[in-house]
Amino acid sequence: MNRINPLYLGLFLIILLMFVFMKLSNAKSELAETKEAYKESLKLSTELSGLKKVYSGVNKLPPFRSASLVQKATKTGVTISSENMNIQELNSIMSKLLNGAYNITTFEIKKLSATTVSLHLEIKW
Repeated sequence: MNRINPLYLGLFLIILLMFVFMKLSNAKSELAETKEAYKESLKLSTELSGLKKVYSGVNKLPPFRSASLVQKATKTGVTISSENMNIQELNSIMSKLLNGAYNITTFEIKKLSATTVSLHLEIKW
């Protein structure tokens, strides 16, 4: 009379099998959520690296000796200004800036004479 009833053993195996299936389905759903989070973070990192490449060109403007450009870089953006600039130099700078994807917040050009201008430009990111 000390033997285990085979019905109890079968019932125990069925309950154990149901528990394993529940754990497996939870693991599958967690894996799907993790894959989605990975795809989202990969997309975000790709966008951020693209923005970094775009905005890194701001500080690499060619030096213009007669333009006397003053560049001030901060954590939130760059300020570029010049009190006396030739129109050809202005055209060169504007072609580089306006052909890129920049968030220009302040843009002022004042005509000083027929061939010179002053420039104030703020770019934020």
